[in-house]
Amino acid sequence: MARAVRLANEAWEALFRAQATISRELAAADIWGDLLPREYAVLHALSNAPARGLRITELGEDVLITQPGMSRLIARLESRGLVAREDDPKDARACRIRLTGTGLAAQRRTGGALVRQVAKAMTRALDPGQLADIRDLSGALLAAAEREAATTTAPKEPKAKGKGKAE
Repeated sequence: MARAVRLANEAWEALFRAQATISRELAAADIWGDLLPREYAVLHALSNAPARGLRITELGEDVLITQPGMSRLIARLESRGLVAREDDPKDARACRIRLTGTGLAAQRRTGGALVRQVAKAMTRALDPGQLADIRDLSGALLAAAEREAATTTAPKEPKAKGKGKAE
């Protein structure tokens, strides 16, 4: 058991350090134009969103930023014409954020450069089979975490009335 715990933690540390190192390399790369990496992350999330856009809280989940921080970031992007706010038809208190044509063009321009930089970083030491393994293993970790989150946050079934049996 102790060996499995140690191995799991060594694997996590190696994965984390590799991701952090590549993230620093990407942040320092001359690929961002007039966007900050976090601004690009918002544009990327919106480029994959439904046509109706996303709420600020949904964007915060994708970009890992607080709601006040996301609101300020959206205001900056909006002032540059990259995103637009629209009333949420299902909730009058909320708005949805969507990409403008200018925002989509910026996302595609920066995204193309980012894709090439990521490929360079990932293929300098890994062959296609290893890349597929990392993709598949990461997908398995994510799927397991999502399953666990769904079971721990699912609403509890009300208890049946009577003698403890469902009718």
